[in-house]
Amino acid sequence: MSFPRTVLNDSVIVHPPGFYIIGFQLYPSISVYFIFLAFVYVVTVVFNSLVIYVIVFNHSLHTPKFLAVVNLAVIDVILNTCTIPSMLKIFLVKDNFIPFNLCLVQMFFYYAFGTLESCALAILAYDRLIAICFPLRHNSINTLQSMSCIVGLVWCFALGISAFSVAIMNRLSFCNSVRVLSYFCDYAPVFRLACNDYTLHWSVASMFTSLVLVGPFTFILLSYLSILVTVLRMKSLDSRVKALATCVEHLILVAVFYIPLITIFTVGFYLRIIDADQRVLSLSLASCLPPCVNPIVYSLKTKEIKTRALALVRKYRFGADRFKSKSRRVLPVKKK
Repeated sequence: MSFPRTVLNDSVIVHPPGFYIIGFQLYPSISVYFIFLAFVYVVTVVFNSLVIYVIVFNHSLHTPKFLAVVNLAVIDVILNTCTIPSMLKIFLVKDNFIPFNLCLVQMFFYYAFGTLESCALAILAYDRLIAICFPLRHNSINTLQSMSCIVGLVWCFALGISAFSVAIMNRLSFCNSVRVLSYFCDYAPVFRLACNDYTLHWSVASMFTSLVLVGPFTFILLSYLSILVTVLRMKSLDSRVKALATCVEHLILVAVFYIPLITIFTVGFYLRIIDADQRVLSLSLASCLPPCVNPIVYSLKTKEIKTRALALVRKYRFGADRFKSKSRRVLPVKKK
């Protein structure tokens, strides 16, 4: 295989035409898993799109809380779109080759929106923190403008740090293997294929993991510690139960997203005591399930969204039944 070459700082950098994704080749019955992923993707797109539609077209839901919810729904759709269709393509077409530049694009989108997913959960924790700990000042602190600024800053941070991390991949030279042991163009499995020094990339990966996983997760823990202290100070038992009930769904999202990823990255990336094939399967499951679970567990269980979503479904069902009844009443005209 002949590799095109680019020159950087008087040293020859070898870039291959592309990479081969080989993460699932060693599993004998992997077809069942791909069918499951197809189902996960359909559920992700349908339910998150429903959440986005309900919030966008109902002006009464244009509040800071639901801005955070629609932000999470958009991120969920894009995050799973980054990886699942390409995985299904490998399964259906048996083509596991991905061009070099497309590999970097996929890497950028996955890590950018993975970062945004983590930060979106932290933003929802912030909303709960203000609502429970500062109920009298909630409307003045957590305004639509302030929430828009927070969401905008988070997007700039996620896109910026991901762009930098992916851009320095062009400094690596790939002159040996181009077989990526993952389910997509994963950062660490790709830079470990380089035949020149990748110390910078290792440092960036370590910093990236700390910033996007440990940072928001720590903020969420501290937020719920403050919430717990505030709830315990409440005199009424009913008030305590109601306050904690508003946090249950969010805590489920946090557990589903953070616990598997932190475990996999700690055990696999740093300790390296997990089997490479098991890491691929576990990481793909841990990455693809949260965007599917989020709208079902959190968004669609929110009273305001649930009410409007059911009304929307009834409206379309009524329209369909009305159309069928009209079509039945129309009699065909007989020609003389």
